[in-house]
Amino acid sequence: MSWIKEISYEDATGQLRKLFDRIKGPNNNIDNVLSIHSLRPHTLVGHMGLYKNVLHNSNNTLPKWYLETLGVYVSNLNRCNYCVDHHAAGLKRLLNDDSRYQEIITCLLNDEVQQHFKYQYLAGLEYAKKLTLAHHTITETDIHTLRKQKLSDGEILEINQVVSYFNYVNRTVVGLGVNTDGDIIGLSPNDSDDPNNWGHS
Repeated sequence: MSWIKEISYEDATGQLRKLFDRIKGPNNNIDNVLSIHSLRPHTLVGHMGLYKNVLHNSNNTLPKWYLETLGVYVSNLNRCNYCVDHHAAGLKRLLNDDSRYQEIITCLLNDEVQQHFKYQYLAGLEYAKKLTLAHHTITETDIHTLRKQKLSDGEILEINQVVSYFNYVNRTVVGLGVNTDGDIIGLSPNDSDDPNNWGHS
């Protein structure tokens, strides 16, 4: 599961057990990316609060499939196969269109986003790549470029936060050797109207 000790759902007690009950999926499954926090449950609270509000909140105005697309792209740039696998499955479920999914996932994995995306969606992906691989080169001009593609400042913030979240979680996963052994690929908290509902399905 990872390179550090973890506490299983069956062995969890107290605050950790309460948190696990909030995030568990079918058969009490806890995704490895979340169980990695078991020795410091307070960090799981921070992770889930950020994840739920950045990616699964109904106040976002960009489409959820696009936010997932950003996550898959950033994860691939960071060579985080764990997050690519999970969020590609989530993207496929959201699109519900196998041919469109295949086109998108192919261009993301080959880093050829201009082959499928245009206008604001392409600009957001280009910003995501720069923020991930060359964040120190970003200037206010990059924000103006996004605005020229009709992205509102709120939507620019959404893109920034999704990209920043995935850079955080990719480094958590890669840095601690988290793998998908035992995971149910593609589970996510789907009640976007309730930020406190962390249940995975």
